[in-house]
Amino acid sequence: MGSEAVVKAFADIRAALAVLNAEVDGCGAEPFSAADPLAGLADGSLDILAGTREAEAWLAGLKARAAMKYADTAHTLAPPGTPARAQEMAVAAEIGCVLAMGPRAASAFLAVSHALTTTLPLTLSALQAGTLSWQHARGMADEAATLDAAGAAALEAHFLDPDTPRPATAATIGEMPAHRFKHKARTWRERHHPESIEKRHAKGLADRRVDYRPDQDGMAWLSACLPAHQAMAGWNRLNALARAAQGPDELRTLTQIRADEFASAILTSGTSTNSNAGNSAVAGAGTDPTPSSTIRAQVLVTVPVLAFMGVTDEPAMLDGFGPIPPSMARKLVANGADSFHRVLVDPRDGAPLEIGRTSYRVTKAMRNWLRMRDGTCPFPGCSNSSLDNEADHLLAWHNGGTTGISNLGQPCPKHHKLRHSTGWTPTPATKNEPPGWTSPTGRHYKSEHQDWEPPHWPSRLKLGTADFLHTAQSPGEDALERFLRVRA
Repeated sequence: MGSEAVVKAFADIRAALAVLNAEVDGCGAEPFSAADPLAGLADGSLDILAGTREAEAWLAGLKARAAMKYADTAHTLAPPGTPARAQEMAVAAEIGCVLAMGPRAASAFLAVSHALTTTLPLTLSALQAGTLSWQHARGMADEAATLDAAGAAALEAHFLDPDTPRPATAATIGEMPAHRFKHKARTWRERHHPESIEKRHAKGLADRRVDYRPDQDGMAWLSACLPAHQAMAGWNRLNALARAAQGPDELRTLTQIRADEFASAILTSGTSTNSNAGNSAVAGAGTDPTPSSTIRAQVLVTVPVLAFMGVTDEPAMLDGFGPIPPSMARKLVANGADSFHRVLVDPRDGAPLEIGRTSYRVTKAMRNWLRMRDGTCPFPGCSNSSLDNEADHLLAWHNGGTTGISNLGQPCPKHHKLRHSTGWTPTPATKNEPPGWTSPTGRHYKSEHQDWEPPHWPSRLKLGTADFLHTAQSPGEDALERFLRVRA
């Protein structure tokens, strides 16, 4: 294998792994803790896991650079006149064989490696520093793929430039799972893509489809690519039907009930749904596509004021999904869909401005504010939608805790139970920042923050900004009405 230096380097790595394996087995030169060997071994194992995560990132960065160095030299060494496509296939085939990858996986690996070494230098540096994983880097490359060079640089800078302002309590992208970072990167991309989201949505709408894929053990997958509000409505309705079917005599899990209700909905006339077990019937599962007839979950639609008026076309935010075209948001809140609550945002900083008339009760408003503040369950890496979460006092009421936004979290049922049955505890929150968490071992994990951004002001309206700012000082339904009169 290569030069003596390469051989020695990998021999050193193998020797280091042998040392680490001995430490995991409790056979190291000295215990992690002489006072409490068992607790020391547990804590030391976590240290090894943390180091392993960094080492995997280092190696991933090395793999990407080595792959592209091979590709560059192979192109240089190729005989004159070799077709470019044939040479690309040859490179992918060679790398695929070395890494035991299939052709598609090898091509995808090369595409990400190329992006990292040519247009995403901050991502490659972070990978080599061990502060984010290959999955994070791949997510960055996927979202940057449809952006020009300037857009890709801006995307990187937003998440990785140390000079970009961010709250001290917010988790960095490497501190959250890759799928949560990808959601954030997708949201940024939707907001800053040079092409209007309305135009891109129209193209995506033309590609709507249903896919079927056989699986093992007599099972198969049936999935659909739909407009976001329809998919969200369907998912929320399945959840509502499944929860309604639960009871002391119900043996199926929530996941199984959802699957049964889905099968019943597409295999019957749609006038009713009957469970597999024969002990549940829910009326009203009709085929009417309007949101009010298909769900009853209370979904928040966050809309920039000017986009709501049709003045701009910047994205709105559908709770539990992400950016949607403003035309979709206007339809959801204007067509009498009582399951969707409009939330207007302040043109100055993008913060929530007011909640509609149906949410004036204090408890309802506080819950909605929590959902806007946190987005999902605030436990590290959890993607559970805010619809499933439960308001919870961070400092218990009987210990002097108050019922205010800064003393409330909204963990999902699983992490709510974890908090009250184990040593996991939430850390303090604020009105705008969700709580972090401290594990039983004393390790602290930061929270994931919402990425609010100031809405866009068209140049023709900038002169009238003061008019709106004056009317918006007292949040409420009348603020928008006063603004409309001023602008008229």
